[in-house]
Amino acid sequence: MRGQVGQYGKPRTRVSSGDTAAQRAENASAPRIPHLMRRIGELFRPHRTALTITIVLVLISAGLGVLPPLLTQRAFDEGLFPPGGPNVPVLTEIVLIMIGLWVVSAGLNVGQTYLTATVGNKVMGALRVRLFEHLQRMELGFFTRTKTGVIQSRLQNDVGGVAGVLSNTISSVIGNTVTVIAAFVSMLVLSWQLTLVAIVLLPVLVIAQRRVGQVRARIATKTQESLSEMTAITQEALSVSGILLAKSFNRQGSEVQRYADENQRQIRLQVSQQMSGQWFFAIVNVFLSVIPAIVYLASAYLIAGGVDVTAGTIVAFTTVQARLTFPLMGLMRVALDLQTSGALFARIFEYLDLRPAITDRARAGTIDADALGRVEFDHVTFRYPDAPEDSAPTLDDVSFTVERGRFVAFVGPSGAGKTTVSYLIPRFHEVGGGRVLFAGTDVRELEQDELVRHIGIVSQETYLFHATIAENLRYAKTDATDAELEAAARAANIHDTIARFPDGYDTVVGERGYRLSGGEKQRIAIARVLLKDPPVLILDEATSALDTVSERIVQGALDSASRGRTTIAIAHRLSTILDADEIFVVDRGRIVERGTHGELVAAGGVYAGLYAEQRAATA
Repeated sequence: MRGQVGQYGKPRTRVSSGDTAAQRAENASAPRIPHLMRRIGELFRPHRTALTITIVLVLISAGLGVLPPLLTQRAFDEGLFPPGGPNVPVLTEIVLIMIGLWVVSAGLNVGQTYLTATVGNKVMGALRVRLFEHLQRMELGFFTRTKTGVIQSRLQNDVGGVAGVLSNTISSVIGNTVTVIAAFVSMLVLSWQLTLVAIVLLPVLVIAQRRVGQVRARIATKTQESLSEMTAITQEALSVSGILLAKSFNRQGSEVQRYADENQRQIRLQVSQQMSGQWFFAIVNVFLSVIPAIVYLASAYLIAGGVDVTAGTIVAFTTVQARLTFPLMGLMRVALDLQTSGALFARIFEYLDLRPAITDRARAGTIDADALGRVEFDHVTFRYPDAPEDSAPTLDDVSFTVERGRFVAFVGPSGAGKTTVSYLIPRFHEVGGGRVLFAGTDVRELEQDELVRHIGIVSQETYLFHATIAENLRYAKTDATDAELEAAARAANIHDTIARFPDGYDTVVGERGYRLSGGEKQRIAIARVLLKDPPVLILDEATSALDTVSERIVQGALDSASRGRTTIAIAHRLSTILDADEIFVVDRGRIVERGTHGELVAAGGVYAGLYAEQRAATA
C-alpha cells in the first residue's frame, strides 16, 4: 500500500485512525516555516489601498468610541450634579453629542466590516487558487504518494480554517489596540492612582495567554490532520469505485466504523480546542469584572486620604474601564486565533514550498517540426523516487528508436517496466540516467507544455468527468465545433452509439463515466485524443480491461487513430499488436528481445512463450 505524504511532503506509512502514539508524535507541532508571519503579511500586499482605508476608518471609529465615556464625566459633573442643581441645556447638548458619536461610529463600523470581509475573502480565494495552481505543477509522483483526500483537505479545510482570521484580524487588532490605548490614556487623565489599581495584573494575563495559544496551536494541527483523514476516507469510501468495492465485499459496516472512529477523534480534538483557554478567559472575566468594585474601594481610600475624586470621575473611570474589557478580551482572542491559524498557515505554506521535481529549464527550446514524430531512448535508467535505494531500477540501460510514422509495441510480464516507458516520453517522470529524445531533442531541453501538446495518450483506466459527452470531448480542444466532435466520434466508432442516447452528445456520463460501458468510455477517450490530433500516440494497455467484442470494436478505433502517426503501444494482449512494425520485449527493466511478431515467434524466446500462453488461454 502506498503511503500518504506527511510533513514536508515525505511519504509516511498509514497508521490507524485512532489517536496513536505515532500520530501524537507526528502532530506535536506544526511544520516549521521560516518567516511565517512575514509571509502571511505578504498575502495582503495587493490590497494595500483597501487596508489603508480600513485602518483610517478603524482609527476614527476607535477614537470616537472613547469620547462618550469622557462625556459621561461632564454629564454627571456639569449636567446632572453641578452646583445649584441640574443644568438641562448643558445635559441635552452632551447627550446629543453622544448620540451623534454613536451614529457615526456605527456607520464607520459597517464600512470597515465590508472592507475587511472583502479583503479577507479575496486573500483567502487567491490563496486557494494559488495552492491549486501550485499542485497542478507538481510531478506525477507526488500524487501517487499522496491521498487525494489529504490534498483536498489542504485546499478546503486548512484554507477555510483561516478565513475568519483573514477577514477580522486587521480591524480587530487595529481597532482594539487603538481602543485599549485610548482607554488607558483616558484612565490616566481621570486618575493615575486608579489606573495603577486597574492594570496591576495585566502582565500576568499576557504571559498566560501565550501559553494557552501554544497549546491551541498544537491542537489545531492535530485537528487538521484528523480532518485530512476524514476527507480521505470520504473520498475513498463514497466514490463510485469505493462504494462498489464495499458492496462487493460486504464491508459497508467496516467503512462506517472507520469513519466513525476518525469522527470520534475529531470530536475529541474539537472539544479540546474549544475548551483550551476557557479557564484562562474565565479568570480574565472574573478579574475584569471585579475591577469596578476594587475601584470603588480604592476611591474610598483616596477620598479619605484627601485626594479629589468626584462622583463623575468614578463613573467615567468605571465606564472607560468597562470599555477596556471588551477590546482587551478581543485582542487576547485574536492573539490566540493568530497562534492557532499559524499552524494552519504553516500547513498551507508547507505545500506551497514543495518544489516540482520536473520544471522547464531557463532556456527550454521548442520542437523541431522536421523531426516531429521521432522518439528515442538513449541508455535510459530510471527508478521511482519512493523505491528502496537498494532495489533494482525499473528501467536499466534501455535504448531504442521509433522512427516517424512507425507502430511499435512494448510487451512483457507485469511489472517489467512497460508503462514506465510511456510515462517518460511526455516527461511525467524524470530519467535517472541517459536521455529521452523527442524529435531529436532531449525532453529536458523542451518546454513541457510544448512537448505534451504533441503527444496523445489513451490509457487502460479511462477518466471521464461528471459532465456531458461533448464537454468531455472538448477537454482536448475547447473550441471544437459540433462537426469536429462528430468527425472524431465517427473515427473512434462511437458516434452511432452516442446518437442512440436520448440526449446525444449532451448525455451526462456520470462520475468517472460509470453510466457508460468500458468499451464506450474507451472509444470516447480515443475520440478525445483524435480531437487533439497529436503526431505521437501512446496506447497504454488500452484494451486489456475489455471483453472480446468490445476489444474488437475499440481496436478498430485505435487502428483508425494510429494511422499516419507514430504509435507506441504498451500491450498486454498480444493479439492487438501482431501488425506492429517492431515489438520490444521488456523483462526486469531491460529490453531482452526485439523484432516483428513473426521474427520473435520464430526465435522461441520470451515473446514466443507469452504468445503461446495467451493462445492456449483463448483456445
